[in-house]
Amino acid sequence: MNTRARLSYLLNLLGPFIGLILVVGLFSIKPEVRQGFLTGGNFKIIFTQTVIVASCALGMTMIIVSGGIDLSVGSVVALTSVVGAKLLELQSRTPPLVLSPWIVGLAMVGVAASIGLLNGTLIASFRMLPFIVTLGMMGIARGSAKWLADNQAVNYDEKSALNNLMALEEPYRFFPLPPGVWAVIALAILMAVVMKRTIFGRYIFAIGSNEATARLCGIRVPLVKLGIYGLAGVFFGLAGLLQMSRLAVGDPTVAVGLELDVIAAVVIGGASLNGGSGTILGSMIGALIMAVLRNGSNQMGWSTFAQEIIIGVVIVLAVGIDKLRQRKAV
Repeated sequence: MNTRARLSYLLNLLGPFIGLILVVGLFSIKPEVRQGFLTGGNFKIIFTQTVIVASCALGMTMIIVSGGIDLSVGSVVALTSVVGAKLLELQSRTPPLVLSPWIVGLAMVGVAASIGLLNGTLIASFRMLPFIVTLGMMGIARGSAKWLADNQAVNYDEKSALNNLMALEEPYRFFPLPPGVWAVIALAILMAVVMKRTIFGRYIFAIGSNEATARLCGIRVPLVKLGIYGLAGVFFGLAGLLQMSRLAVGDPTVAVGLELDVIAAVVIGGASLNGGSGTILGSMIGALIMAVLRNGSNQMGWSTFAQEIIIGVVIVLAVGIDKLRQRKAV
């Protein structure tokens, strides 16, 4: 590896960390903001806010590395949260339908995985564009969530064990972190191993680099794509579970625009929208950057529209950096 290639590799590896340091430093300039921003309690809130985007980013990383895209993320998260809340609501009726938290959680993840498999089938078997398929699924899932919830928030017994996944104990200290945070960290480590050390992970990179060549090499591209979108659906379902646990309600209008944050997190983390490159670690740092941006903006007292402008600029910059990386790689 020559000097230029090594420098490019180091920049891709360290870029997300440098970005995170710069963002944290930006919100630490003003002393009055720094006192509330650089605290254990605030970073606990940031980590809690990160896990929704981070869980989705685990699935989106696979999809983007394989050369695809999924725009239905936010709608799937909303639908799964409504499904979970409706199942928990049944326990408060007469006669009650008692379901264990495990069954409710598996049902939520199963719904999202089924949607992912459906997306994968349409994309792989019928060779439809991922953009079009998932754009359509965005509307289908959001509409289904509103229909199932009767266009209103679904309340359930707040004593449900599922609410403990995102419970903030000792809110003024960093530890202990909610179980949901530890679960996403563990899954991120597992997926990093899968992407780098397994045949399935190598197939994902091969398909994203050159799908035609991957087919000629004997890779069963449709089957791998089906697995990618199905597994991504599992992570989207987990995000819906964590969202419901955090809000203690099933809201069909939640997570609007979440897919933009997720895609931005993955691209900021070093993944290319053209496929063939990306890391789980980079995506997790990208998700953390997005959460720090929103939290720091609130600490600074910036208005909602200003925060939206900032996030939009970050997304454009992330795509611009991706294009710059591709030009240097040629």
